[in-house]
Amino acid sequence: MVDCERSEAINLQHEFEWVLNQEIHKGLDQVHQILVECARRFPVQLYGNDNSSKQEKFVLSVPSDQLKCLVTLTGDSITHADINFKVTRQANNPVMIHTAIHSDYPWKLQQVQDAANHLQQAIYHIDDVGKNYKFKSSDEVLHILGNILGSLQRGRTSLIVPKKKAIDDLMNSRNMKALTPNLPEDTAISFYIQSHKLIFATYQLTNIHGNVSYDSTHAEYPVPWLNEVLVLFTVGLQLCQQLKDKICVFSQYKDFTVGSRPTSPGPGI
Repeated sequence: MVDCERSEAINLQHEFEWVLNQEIHKGLDQVHQILVECARRFPVQLYGNDNSSKQEKFVLSVPSDQLKCLVTLTGDSITHADINFKVTRQANNPVMIHTAIHSDYPWKLQQVQDAANHLQQAIYHIDDVGKNYKFKSSDEVLHILGNILGSLQRGRTSLIVPKKKAIDDLMNSRNMKALTPNLPEDTAISFYIQSHKLIFATYQLTNIHGNVSYDSTHAEYPVPWLNEVLVLFTVGLQLCQQLKDKICVFSQYKDFTVGSRPTSPGPGI
C-alpha cells in the first residue's frame, strides 16, 4: 500500500514537471500569438506595429436630422468631425447647432490608448518568461498568469465600460474648448467607445428654479477593428484561464517543486 502511494506520488510529480516544462510554455506561446494578433488590429503604435496613421470615416446620425456627425478617425483620435444637432429652446422651438473638430486639435479617445497599454503589458509579462525559462513551482506560474489575466481584463474593460464623466467635467474639458465654433454654455458633446461601437453623444443642460438636469441624445456606429480586438482579448483570457485551471490542480500539493521527489514514509506512519 505504501509503495503504491509512493509510486502514485512520483507519477504525479512527473506529470507536474511535464506540465510546468511543456504545457505551460506551449500555452503561453499560444496566448502570445493571439495577443500579438490583437496588437496588429490596434490603430496605434503597439508592439512593433504602427497603424497610427490608419484613417476611417463614419457617419453617426439619428432620424429626423436631430443629430448628424461626419467623423474621421485617425489612429486613436478624431481628427475631423462635422457636427450638427438640434436643441430645444424656449417655446419648444428646436435650434440647429453646428460645430466642428479640426486636425489641429484632435479629440483623443483615451480608452483606445489605455486598452493598448494594458495589452502591451500582458505581452511583456509573457516575454519575461521566454521559452527557455524554467518554472520552479505552481505558485510562480499562478503569479505570472494572474498578471497576464489582470492586464487583459483591464484592457478589455477599458473598451467595454467607458468611464463616466460629470457634465461639468465634459463642459470644461480641453476637447470642448477646441471645438470651432464653441458650443453654447448649456450644451456639451462627447465621443467614447462602448464595446465595438463609437458613440457620439450630445447633452443639453436645463435649469428650472435651481434644479439642474440634462437631456441627452446619442448616435453610434460599429467599428470593425474594435469587434476583432474584443474577440481576441476574450480568446486570450479564456486560454489563460485554462492554463490557470490546469496548474491549480497541482497547487494543492504545496511541497511540489521542480526536482523534488516523494520519499518513503518514516517509522510510525
